[in-house]
Amino acid sequence: MAYEVYLKKNEEKRPLAGHSWVYANEVARIEGKDKNGALATVRSFDGRFVGKGYLNHASKILVRLFIRGNEEDGERLWEERIAAAWQLRKKLGYGNCCRVVFGEADDLPALIVDKYADILVVQCLSLGVHLRREMIVRVLVRLFSPKGIYERSDSSVLAKEGLQPEKGVLYGEVPDEVIIEENGLKMSVDVKNGQKTGYFLDQKENRFAIRRYAAGGRVLDCFCNSGGFSLNAALTAKEVIAADISPLALKNVGRNAELNGIANITARCADVFQLLRDYRAAGEKFSLVVLDPPAFCKSAAEVKDAYRGYKDINLLGMKLVEKGGFLATCSCSQHMTPVLFDKMLAEAAKESGRKVRCLETRSQAPDHPALLNQDETRYLKFSVLQVL
Repeated sequence: MAYEVYLKKNEEKRPLAGHSWVYANEVARIEGKDKNGALATVRSFDGRFVGKGYLNHASKILVRLFIRGNEEDGERLWEERIAAAWQLRKKLGYGNCCRVVFGEADDLPALIVDKYADILVVQCLSLGVHLRREMIVRVLVRLFSPKGIYERSDSSVLAKEGLQPEKGVLYGEVPDEVIIEENGLKMSVDVKNGQKTGYFLDQKENRFAIRRYAAGGRVLDCFCNSGGFSLNAALTAKEVIAADISPLALKNVGRNAELNGIANITARCADVFQLLRDYRAAGEKFSLVVLDPPAFCKSAAEVKDAYRGYKDINLLGMKLVEKGGFLATCSCSQHMTPVLFDKMLAEAAKESGRKVRCLETRSQAPDHPALLNQDETRYLKFSVLQVL
């Protein structure tokens, strides 16, 4: 008998409003018996239908809803959902590289599919999706005819699902280097060992946006990773310093600069916090400082410490900007909400002793859509400030 999950009183309001997650502590009782990872029907306390999704007893997120009506779970439904997601990306003008499926926002919770030229990278971030990998691969092969599909289910969140990290070729052949085109630039992507699924696709629009602020100036790109911001800035700037603590990241910057014939980028291997302090002590100034740090907090319990970290680095960044110059700053921590991020920037500006005004507030690229009733899907904050 299939699982029937009954919620506590009034706990149906959030999922009925569109949120995909049903937490274990919201459940009054479970009837029926099935395999872990099987489809479960979720009902309100009084028995009203809420939705269906895959159940995992090992996770705090007991059920991830993706069926809200009379749809039947199966390969046909998955193909329709993935095809619809791809159709949206094509309508937005994406083709060579983009996020094809963004989990909950595309009605396929815990599934990520990224497209890098003719290679697809898949992340299965829940037990239910993990158990259906073979079906997902069949669908992707029919829809995209890729040269290869690579799995990067090596995220730390898998431990919360009771799963072990997995990575490897799921279909075809996958090279060590994939060359993509983004914003008219060629970029080398390591889908096997690079960050996330190989590259941070969510910043593509923001990388393009900084070209105007870099024009004619001296740019410091902090936490540069493989150089996405550095290369875009270099097209209009006189000089770009790409700083990161990872020698491998800086090697990738050099490779990407070479691919595009760009010669005005200097790599600096250093702890960025210390580097900013050293530049401050030396009286260095930049027309544009870019701050794209890794997530400083992975849970709500870490927000307080993360807030201090973000404030520290933004205060340092503001002090290094020449009068009338710009600070492009962001946070990819979902627990660092837009309201908290703005509050932190205001405090940093006050302590810097500089007058600071906001020119742009941006988020993740449109191929990473956010659900209005699921805050977790809107995680990237990006602001361009002018420091006077």
